[in-house]
Amino acid sequence: MADFERMWADLAPIGRSSASGGYFRQPWLAAELELRAWFRSAAADRGLEVEEDPLGNLVAWWGPEGLPGRLLTGSHLDSVLDGGAYDGPLGVVSSFAALDLLVARGVTPARRLGVAAFVEEEGSRFGRACLGSRLAVGATSWAEARELTDRDGVRLGDVVEGGTSTLLDGVEAYVELHVEQGRGLVDRDAPVGVHSGIWPHGRYRYDIAGRADHAGTTRMEDRADPMLTYAMTALAANKQARLSGQRATFGRIDVRPNGTNAVPSHVTAWLDARAESDEALASLVAAIEKQASDRAGRDGTTVEVTPESVSGEVSFDTALRERVGAGLPVLPTQAGHDAGILQAAGIPSAMLFVRNPSGVSHSPAETAAMDDCLAGVEALADALAGLVA
Repeated sequence: MADFERMWADLAPIGRSSASGGYFRQPWLAAELELRAWFRSAAADRGLEVEEDPLGNLVAWWGPEGLPGRLLTGSHLDSVLDGGAYDGPLGVVSSFAALDLLVARGVTPARRLGVAAFVEEEGSRFGRACLGSRLAVGATSWAEARELTDRDGVRLGDVVEGGTSTLLDGVEAYVELHVEQGRGLVDRDAPVGVHSGIWPHGRYRYDIAGRADHAGTTRMEDRADPMLTYAMTALAANKQARLSGQRATFGRIDVRPNGTNAVPSHVTAWLDARAESDEALASLVAAIEKQASDRAGRDGTTVEVTPESVSGEVSFDTALRERVGAGLPVLPTQAGHDAGILQAAGIPSAMLFVRNPSGVSHSPAETAAMDDCLAGVEALADALAGLVA
């Protein structure tokens, strides 16, 4: 497993903040482009052919092109803002290491196997989670995606060529390995597990409009302050999620004009909501929106809610899960993944995940023990060996 440790050490400094220790690997910016170059180099070291679609998704193929059927493994290389090292890259590095194990075992593929790196999985730059895989399966159109802008106003259509992807044509199954984003495996004292499905989840933009005014001369009762509406909405989201056992988070906010001595005129905030069923998600989102509207009526503001990306409940393919995860603990996940997008599009998918001792993710504190990572590589190689033969 020396190759895994070497590859992991090669990736460790790329995009890492010296201040926080977290990672900034946003799509099509310097760090992520360096990771894409690393991917191509790792593929070349193994004699693999790299295919890139017009959206920036990458696949390194093992086995001659004429083999019947295609299988896929891999994950993503981008990160959330100030994220952890493992979310995404662990799956890509483990896929190359698992392929090395297959070669060392003398496995001759009867199907072509690809190691994938999907682009903009986190949605950290252009605001759409799993954007690369959504575009690859046609769940999001390029006509819509190309108009997305980042925080600096840069259009996606000005960054990448875009167009129709054929990268997934003929793919019969996808197996993704990922670090666990919770403590389920810690509680079960197991290094590796398998996911049963993904909770439905969505991102919703709240545009709250009020009236700019002077922070000193304007009486409190004369204000139309959108920040008050936002604050009470954030509290309402927390309460509704706790009461129902679901998840609701306001993690991003934009205030205008953003002055210390001025009542703001506009607040834009993004809600991330997740629930155990489609019905529970709809109920949670509706309850939060109602409380926001009620509060806006009292504050003299207005609220407009726009769903930016919503993914329904996903149950991974049972037969594939049982083959991939035989004897492993089975748990659901509240996190979205490219595997969920492919499964929803009709490509049978399964997910292995590696124990995270802290349970912390999307944070510099995200971690996994090397022994557990290597156990994940072994489990992935075992799964792929049974699929490519």
